[in-house]
Amino acid sequence: MNAKNLLLWASLAFAMPMTAQTPQEDFKRDITLSGSNYVAYRGPQKQLTPAPKGYKPFYLSHYGRHGSRFMIGKKAYDVPYFSLLKAKQEGKLTAKGEETLAKVKMIREEAKGRDGELTPLGALQHQGITRRMMERFPEIFAGNANIEARSTLVIRCILSMENGLHQMLRMNPKLHIFHDASDHDMYYMNQGDRYLDSLKHSVGRRVVREDFARKHACYSRVMQELFNDPVWVKQNIDQSDLNWRLYEMASSIQGTELRGKVSLYDLFTEEELYQNWLQSNLGWQVSYGNSPYTGNVQPFSQRNLLMDIIEKADSCIALQHPGATLRYGHDTMVTPLTCLLNLNGYGEEIKDPEKVATQWFDYKITPMATNLQFVFYRNKANDILVKVLLCEDEATLPIKSDVEPYYHWNDFKAYCLEKLKEYKLFVGIASATVSFVSMLITLALTIYNAVKL
Repeated sequence: MNAKNLLLWASLAFAMPMTAQTPQEDFKRDITLSGSNYVAYRGPQKQLTPAPKGYKPFYLSHYGRHGSRFMIGKKAYDVPYFSLLKAKQEGKLTAKGEETLAKVKMIREEAKGRDGELTPLGALQHQGITRRMMERFPEIFAGNANIEARSTLVIRCILSMENGLHQMLRMNPKLHIFHDASDHDMYYMNQGDRYLDSLKHSVGRRVVREDFARKHACYSRVMQELFNDPVWVKQNIDQSDLNWRLYEMASSIQGTELRGKVSLYDLFTEEELYQNWLQSNLGWQVSYGNSPYTGNVQPFSQRNLLMDIIEKADSCIALQHPGATLRYGHDTMVTPLTCLLNLNGYGEEIKDPEKVATQWFDYKITPMATNLQFVFYRNKANDILVKVLLCEDEATLPIKSDVEPYYHWNDFKAYCLEKLKEYKLFVGIASATVSFVSMLITLALTIYNAVKL
């Protein structure tokens, strides 16, 4: 099968619509959507709105997650395998347990030596994204347009970039392409933030997740399916952990060459898959969304990325035929950036953990190969419009516009800069609070030592 046919097959296989239904309805229609951030990329689900009369696309700015990958860390495969193998050696597996062990062994062997690496389907996903990008906005990629592409230092991201760029050159060999992966750019491509990361380890976050996990625990029946001795299981198996790893393994298969050949979904009921998904979905929202349990500031982790998008757009707007700026990285960048912009309302605060699943859907925000595309249009009067695509579908912003889903560039930029100003104000207040508390502690210690003397 040639590359063109493979691309066609992949687009058909994963083109099932993700309509505005409840998660349970979505999962009943397509069980693989319960796979949280392991969901294989579906591609666009809707038709694009034609541009206002007289406006044509001229520049595209993008940040995309790498395509489907193998799971990360030896424990992801080793814990389920060796837990079941030990049980088999001691005669503690049921017939279902024996069957599951054989499947887990097959999955583990396929992933051997491929820790976190891009799968063949992951490569096809980025080829497909690029192809559609060029088909939808041919004016941007015409002739010898300049393409600037950058990746994080992680090989699955580099390979995602390379697959996208090779597809571009197949469609237009005249393109001028610059591509790079350097630590020089990681301050916005894969930004770390010690302060924001520290909030992810707060007591409040840990307590809310642990409490939520207890309420939605659903592993007892699965353990009974796998093992024939409950006492042995209690003494030898971390049941919650094994259940979770089997759920993740079941979810990850859809991105590998074993999809359609082996499945672990038969271990779980529909309700159990839903309950596992609820826990994963909450984890993503609390860690990267606008959550009071992590200070309501996690989306600001992508402030440098947003600033880079704005600055590069401003410089490219001055050019006659600027081409495109492409960035390849991780879900931990795309997700908070989506929230920072408040695309489709995903940046709204959610206080009640039990309501997260009614407003936040990780399989729509952060599937493998999820991407944001900022598409710029202008008319003969050089009036600039921009629209944002999330997973190649038009997204809404809380910005007044007479041409929605298109937004005037000046309005969009003002909205973003105001967002960034909010964070500067927050940091200033937080810093002042810390300084004040430190002063009080110092004063108290001084008084204490004086009295002691």
